[in-house]
Amino acid sequence: MSQDSQRDPLSLENQVCFSLYSAANAMVRAYRPLLERLDLTYSQYLAMLVLWQHQGISVKTLGEKLHLDSGTLTPLLKRLEAKGLVNRGRSELDERVRVLHLTDKGALLREQAVEVPLQMRCKLGGEPEEFAQLKQLCDKAYRYLDNADKPDKN
Repeated sequence: MSQDSQRDPLSLENQVCFSLYSAANAMVRAYRPLLERLDLTYSQYLAMLVLWQHQGISVKTLGEKLHLDSGTLTPLLKRLEAKGLVNRGRSELDERVRVLHLTDKGALLREQAVEVPLQMRCKLGGEPEEFAQLKQLCDKAYRYLDNADKPDKN
């Protein structure tokens, strides 16, 4: 990298956003062949990760955990339902609240998916500590950006 490009705020090499974007795209591409075996997209896989941990979770809470709005989440959930992995129903406590339950097929898929994180670690190589640090930095960046979008509470 030349000294001029190091000082240029519009140089692609200086953009953190580009590095995150490139890494995220590469990560999704690396997951694709593993998830094709499960008949899941990357977004569907993330949703299933949450559902395997939280049976009966509300759609709103799932959206919060995945950082997705309802316009993105609803079609994703419809596709999971069409695949027979999830049932969407109403809460017994408040029928305005939509809740999600895994079907037997959705619960069984977890057994196949358990290998995915191990396979990804093999693909990534590197030290686990490095990826723990990277995750912490990405989470921190998300929190900063998320808070920057919220109006001041003063």
